[in-house]
Amino acid sequence: MTTFRYYQFIFVTVAVAAIAGCVLQGDLQSNSNDFGAITLVTNEGGPSLGYSTNSGIQTLSDSGFSFKDLNQNGSLDKYEDWRLPVNERAADLASQMSIEQIAGLMLYSGHQPVPAVGDRFAGTYDGKGFAESGALPSDLSDEQIRFLTNDNLRHVLITTVESPEVAARWNNNVQALVEGQGLGIPSNNSTDPRHGTISGEEYNAGSGGEISRWPTSLGLAATFDSSITLRFGQIASMEYRALGLTTALSPQVDLATDPRWNRVNGTFGENPQLAADMARAYVDGFQTSTDEANIEGGWGYNSVNAMVKHWPSGGPEEGGRDGHFSFGKFTVYPGQNLKDHLIPFTEGAFDLEGGTGMASAVMPYYTISFGQDPSGKNVGNSYSSYIINDLLRGTYEYDGVVCTDWGVTRDSTAVDAFSGRPWGVEEFTEAERHYLAIIAGVDQFGGNNESAPIIEAFAMGVEEYGEEFMRARMEKSAVRLLTNIFRVGLFENPYLDIEHSMLTVGRAEYVDSGYEAQIKSIVLLKNAGNILPIQQNKKVYVPKRFTPASVTRFGFPIPETSEYPVNLEILEKYFSVTDNPDDADYALVFINSPDTGPGYSSLDAEAGGNGYLPISLQYGAYTAEYARDPSLAGGDPLEAFTNRSYQGKSVTTSNSPDLQMVLDTTAAMNGKPVIVSLFLSNPTVVGEFEPSVKAIVANYGVQDQAIFDILSGAAEPSGLLPMQMPANMRTVEEQYEDVPEDMESYIDSEGNSYDFGFGLNWQGIANDARTTRYK
Repeated sequence: MTTFRYYQFIFVTVAVAAIAGCVLQGDLQSNSNDFGAITLVTNEGGPSLGYSTNSGIQTLSDSGFSFKDLNQNGSLDKYEDWRLPVNERAADLASQMSIEQIAGLMLYSGHQPVPAVGDRFAGTYDGKGFAESGALPSDLSDEQIRFLTNDNLRHVLITTVESPEVAARWNNNVQALVEGQGLGIPSNNSTDPRHGTISGEEYNAGSGGEISRWPTSLGLAATFDSSITLRFGQIASMEYRALGLTTALSPQVDLATDPRWNRVNGTFGENPQLAADMARAYVDGFQTSTDEANIEGGWGYNSVNAMVKHWPSGGPEEGGRDGHFSFGKFTVYPGQNLKDHLIPFTEGAFDLEGGTGMASAVMPYYTISFGQDPSGKNVGNSYSSYIINDLLRGTYEYDGVVCTDWGVTRDSTAVDAFSGRPWGVEEFTEAERHYLAIIAGVDQFGGNNESAPIIEAFAMGVEEYGEEFMRARMEKSAVRLLTNIFRVGLFENPYLDIEHSMLTVGRAEYVDSGYEAQIKSIVLLKNAGNILPIQQNKKVYVPKRFTPASVTRFGFPIPETSEYPVNLEILEKYFSVTDNPDDADYALVFINSPDTGPGYSSLDAEAGGNGYLPISLQYGAYTAEYARDPSLAGGDPLEAFTNRSYQGKSVTTSNSPDLQMVLDTTAAMNGKPVIVSLFLSNPTVVGEFEPSVKAIVANYGVQDQAIFDILSGAAEPSGLLPMQMPANMRTVEEQYEDVPEDMESYIDSEGNSYDFGFGLNWQGIANDARTTRYK
């Protein structure tokens, strides 16, 4: 079995006498060879160089400094010379690359767990499953070795990792493998957001953890404090680098202007200025290196490339459906308001306060921005020359990497299938789709492990425009992609010190900062009679939460459960807990936003309907009396109609027992106060239960303990709503998908309007500099 296990360092300080020209040095070893197979060469007054002694790489000396001979030609090429500007190095390397190597650079791998186990993304090791193979968790899978070697892939998307130690060792194995190939281009490993909370996990001040835990992006927005988001970026970048991650597939800056969209929780809310400020802080935090960590222009060894998404916005999906599926392929603009959706990009992620200037990469969404291209073309954003070349690169002068979302070039197999997403270009071949996207301005293809379609696309371009044109076009993408790898120092040393990684990820001060942010993200919506905070030594009753069997938005089953919704052991550190409402002074009821599914049913289609259903934000059964008819957008090769209206159709929520639990608990408490803790994944119609409860505390993904700190008065609530809470479903149906803050907001029994920017503290409605700026 082929394995790569190079993870210990030989430290060598090099101070070479100044000599004329360039001299090849032999492999540098310490007096003992018991310390592994990675050598670290320290340049006095320059960067440290890390390389594997098994990769065939040797070092060169020039003017007293050492350099890695990455292409192993015995000469110091410009791209190997760390003294030169990054743009000059990237251009030199791109000029040396074959089309096959550039094609590999333009790939971004499918999801890779470490080790490669699980139902969706399992791999093999020497032809066997991980458990049977005897492989180490940090070994490379067969698929990983194949796409790194055969297809020249150099951008890997990591999902789960067993531990920071395993992640660091796996990174070193990857870098040792690719270092000795071709031109020695290191791997730029990346991740989707990975700092989410585990609700029942305990927080202990001053102790570390697996990784720091932070609220979701919507929770960060609820703080209305961009300095918290900046701090998150700074900490997350340190933890990412310790895990071997140098690109973040974030932030998601889509405006949440349609409250039904199932990705609202990943946004910074619906206000353009708040989202812009949060986007700027997030990217600045991730990308900026200072002091000795700085290499050039704010970039350096603490920097993580930020891939801001989704251009020009995935938020205004018709009916709230999602572009992962054909039934959600259209974003619509009934308010003719594309301009607001660009603000988080143009005034946020592209207008940084730090030295890096702008986010290094952009991801267009799957969707067709319906009716926005003046030419009349309705194709997915990655295929739209207007959206990328004219608008992004032309009007807004963006010259960073443009990477498609995952799987846009593959075939779609059904309207509701989790398959390929070639929206608007379904009739083309996979290679033709690559070609269309490249000509439209795309540099990289998310979720594609094979270079053959890109090589075929190059041949198409040569036939249409000539080889000189097409070679220049491909090199332009290569320069952009290489620039992001050079900026973060990977060409000099892509290797990790295992012990340093283990000490960095989840260190106590990082965990403390994340927990403080969780506290500040919680929004107190109702506090009738100042029932909160709960007095000490009071008894509380928490009903078990029943969740019927259902499926995720990707069709994976969720089993039926009936269990306590919080960690009772932690709760008992705050209050006396009883399972008898008759003995309780208070009841705490924990519920989630309503969930009616993705807005499409294959059963409805099979029964003769069009398949389209409403997405409801209320718990009770809902009939879409006020939905538009006909739909604004429609049309799919797999559908014989264009009207996607669901007017008059009905749905029920999968978690309707949440509402019944609140009402049953209110009855059982017989007039004693009931407090609701509401996890908001989307704006919610709370009128079905609000009048019957004394207090409502809303969160966007925090540890239970953070909620208990608010309920007990250990902390004061300060969060504000980053989105409106609708009065009813009529206002949801009648609002425009592309217009922020255009709903009728809910008014509670205390007379408070749950509008954007609303929140309570112990004194009453919060009014401070934050509300002045954003309201």
